[in-house]
Amino acid sequence: MSKSTIELPRENLLRGKVSGIALRAAGEEGGDADGPVMAGHFAVFNQWTEINSWEGNFLEMFAPSAFKKTIRDNGDNMKVLFQHGYDYMIGDKPLGPIRTLEEDSEGEHVPGVTGAWYEVPLLDAPYVRSDLLPGLEAELYGASFRFRVIREEIDEEPEPSDYNPQGIPERIVKEAHVVEFGPVTFPAYEGASAGLRSLEASELVAQAALERMERQDSKRSHNLAARFATRNESTETAPPTSTDKPEETDEVTPEESVEPEVAETEGTEPPENSGGDAPPQGSAEAEPHPDRGRREKERLYGASTAPSWRL
Repeated sequence: MSKSTIELPRENLLRGKVSGIALRAAGEEGGDADGPVMAGHFAVFNQWTEINSWEGNFLEMFAPSAFKKTIRDNGDNMKVLFQHGYDYMIGDKPLGPIRTLEEDSEGEHVPGVTGAWYEVPLLDAPYVRSDLLPGLEAELYGASFRFRVIREEIDEEPEPSDYNPQGIPERIVKEAHVVEFGPVTFPAYEGASAGLRSLEASELVAQAALERMERQDSKRSHNLAARFATRNESTETAPPTSTDKPEETDEVTPEESVEPEVAETEGTEPPENSGGDAPPQGSAEAEPHPDRGRREKERLYGASTAPSWRL
């Protein structure tokens, strides 16, 4: 194999297969006593896949042991999601815990098929029962996984062959890091032994879900802005009511605030009040403090010190 000078995408890639899911009912062989179990291969070994998308046009194959390290080191962190977490109803809720995750190199689960094998008891959750199980029972979904290429071999100019008559570049993935896997409506592969293709359809599903969410957010923002605009217009055009308070001002003139109190206290004896400045409770009108006018006058006209007074 000649050394490659081309660089193919390695990050955040999606692959899958149509016949990658089997549903075992509760009580069946390989099933679970508490509920159904989803099982199958999310990837197969030694089968060429033609990738013809934004990644380029090339053949790809996963070598045996490509998933051994990620299963050993990252198996506990992997998630099982529907539509890679982009489904409009389920979102990124997990479908169940991973009971079995291993490389099946002998075809012991499915005769003649080797690859990455999984078994997942499904959660007894409303979104699983109502949104996922009917499609699984009708065998409408395939399996897909998200991964990153760690090690690879690329033949940039292979000789034409039966599986590659056009001689397009070939990539063998020696090691892959898997993030999540699960059922999808449009898997990347047409089948384990038939013509294969890239995951353009699943990307369209994810993009459509994101666009739908953006449209709903935009509609909610528009409705909220319209409500505020309507409320502001009604506030500006509404006539003042009796509850409207006049605008307060900080300006104080001697004629308004001081003179009436001074005139009221001149020539009269201060009333006796044993309760301080506060008027007696239950009175209809509060009486002014006997010395209030003089104190206000001294404050306004420059008294040097506060007066000393006592009741």
